[in-house]
Amino acid sequence: MARKVTVLGAGLVGSLLSVILRKRGYEVELYERRPDMRSASISAGKSINLATSHRGWKALELAGLKDQLLPIAIPMYGRYLHQPDGNTAFQPYSKNNEAIFSVSRGELNKKLMTLAEEHGVKIFFEHRCTHVDVPNNTVHFELPDKSQKVVQADLLFGADGAFSALRDSYSKLARVNSDQHYLDYGYKELCILSGKDGEWVMEKNALHIWPRGNYMLIALPNTDGTFTCTLFLPFEGEVSFEKLKTKEDVTKFFDSQFADAKALMPGLLDDFFTNPTSALVTTHISRWNYENKSALIGDAAHAIVPFYGQGMNAGFEDCTVLSGLMDKHGDDWGKILSAYATKRIPNGNAVANLALTNFIEMRDKVADPKFLERKKIEKELGKRYPDQFVSVYEMVSFSHTPYSTAIQCIQAQDQLLHRIMSEGDFFENVEKGSFGDTLGKWVTDYHNAVQQLDFGQ
Repeated sequence: MARKVTVLGAGLVGSLLSVILRKRGYEVELYERRPDMRSASISAGKSINLATSHRGWKALELAGLKDQLLPIAIPMYGRYLHQPDGNTAFQPYSKNNEAIFSVSRGELNKKLMTLAEEHGVKIFFEHRCTHVDVPNNTVHFELPDKSQKVVQADLLFGADGAFSALRDSYSKLARVNSDQHYLDYGYKELCILSGKDGEWVMEKNALHIWPRGNYMLIALPNTDGTFTCTLFLPFEGEVSFEKLKTKEDVTKFFDSQFADAKALMPGLLDDFFTNPTSALVTTHISRWNYENKSALIGDAAHAIVPFYGQGMNAGFEDCTVLSGLMDKHGDDWGKILSAYATKRIPNGNAVANLALTNFIEMRDKVADPKFLERKKIEKELGKRYPDQFVSVYEMVSFSHTPYSTAIQCIQAQDQLLHRIMSEGDFFENVEKGSFGDTLGKWVTDYHNAVQQLDFGQ
């Protein structure tokens, strides 16, 4: 008889996991601290649009949900860069014209909760988990009237986000290392409105970036013709949130740094002073499961900053890996959870590091001509040597290569690209027969070196 499953958190990962488990015959109860966002007005200004890529779609397809969610997703084929001098440039993500997809977090979450209920999941809203007795697997909740409720869990998953109650309870166990690290940057959600007939006023199929060295603005398209914008700025310093105290401060700052965006944001001042300034946190914990009783998943296990667009994708991939382990080990949850932790902890650590590194790339390097040239060379190498060279970005966004493998390829790719660029103009050199032979050898050497890594899941 299948075990009864308790899931903490009716967010994206908790809802998806619930569907996968229900389809396998498990009885699932899902506990959420917030009211039902489908009936209550959800808080605006706290959500960065999601970028769904291969890992996310694979999990949604596994759950049978992909076709229902594609209509609310917009493909983005590359970065559309808005430089300080007013010039723009488009930087494709993939040599094969592949896309990541912009999705509203709120709309996706609502759909996933409804689909979970349609599959027979019971959702209990306004149940705030205060702590978990991990060895005994008892879950303690506080209800809106401050009364207490205790649930005896059989199999428990903590999908309750970066500040997970289950994660916090794990951190109090012996020999568990746990930490959280905040960036000195915050973010604020803003909005670019649609045109008069609901049309998009900028390129629809791109992720827009205004890179400014130490800070940036980004914009992702929505199905209603608007763009969800996010301003990333230090909390303190010469250019920071602390310096933007008045409407005049904000107006002057946007006029000088983001004039083209400001022209499309009639609600800028209202949005800026209404929407919260939120923090960016990365978490690590050395234990992801307790015996055959409980496990962490999604942000509860590996909260990361949003700069690689992989937070949701990594959480959804956790679900894919769990599903594969259920195929392999049946109902032996001791083996399933042990193997899950072994497989996913290195990948959780790797994607956290990738996201932090990509922040520097997005806010700073994408405005550097040498960096842009490198990206063009990467695409050309991928076309000329498709079986030997795949950029790290494409590994992360358009394949299922483990994050821990992708991050190990960075140094080897850096060495290869440095070697190539030190020879002068690549696109002139590559037309010369002698250089082509040398290039082929260098790429083969690179390929042989990285083939020692594990490219499986």
